Amino acid sequence: MATARTPDITLYTAQTPNGIKISIALEELGIPYKVHKIEISKDVQKEPWFLEINPNGRIPAITDTFTDGQKIRLFESGSILEYLAEQYDPEYKISYPRGTREYYETRNWLYFMNAGVGPMQGQANHFNRYAPERIEYGVKRYTNETRRLYGVLNKHLSTSKSGFIVGDHISIVDIAHWGWIASAGWAGVDIDEFPHLKAWEERLAARPGVENGRHVPDRHTIKETLKDKKLQEKISNEARTWVQRGMAEDAKK
Repeated sequence: MATARTPDITLYTAQTPNGIKISIALEELGIPYKVHKIEISKDVQKEPWFLEINPNGRIPAITDTFTDGQKIRLFESGSILEYLAEQYDPEYKISYPRGTREYYETRNWLYFMNAGVGPMQGQANHFNRYAPERIEYGVKRYTNETRRLYGVLNKHLSTSKSGFIVGDHISIVDIAHWGWIASAGWAGVDIDEFPHLKAWEERLAARPGVENGRHVPDRHTIKETLKDKKLQEKISNEARTWVQRGMAEDAKK
């Protein structure tokens, strides 16, 4: 764990499940940060200046002044969360001491999110909402795999004495999962099928750090959206346009 220092963090983000992971972590830590909203529908994330920060052209990303006094860039949400825990969490508010059982358990579930829940639910979103035509195989494949992964989490949480994924308090793995689970309905998943996971999501939503962090850089309105079919169609149609445009442009490279 690094010694405490003054953060110089700029968060480059958008209102997505991955984007709000970092703002929630920063709010839970209670450290200052600046926000640079990235208009992903306008392909700002593909502009040269941003590619200097994240060569993959995705959010979230952060910059900070490192211990050597030079700027450091961090991209990929899991990498950023680990950096924040190692550099700015001496009291272990959202992490556990290196070498402990909980430290390694945290890594298990962080990689489970980054290699499982996020990618699978992201594809479920794509085939349910953004594909130019409905392809039942793709819809079923990714929605069912998302449901399977939710089932793994639900079973795990059913035996958690604390109500958190790892240990006795909130950690970066709870933070990493929350935005995706909160938007289950957007991927065609009924959260009511997973009562322990639903209770966990609601418990986290009641935390001030989650409440403040989820509204960065814009208000987090997915639950309200899921109650309004016309609004869902409007958002899906608008997003489908720029998603398909971006795919076409990437295919030319």
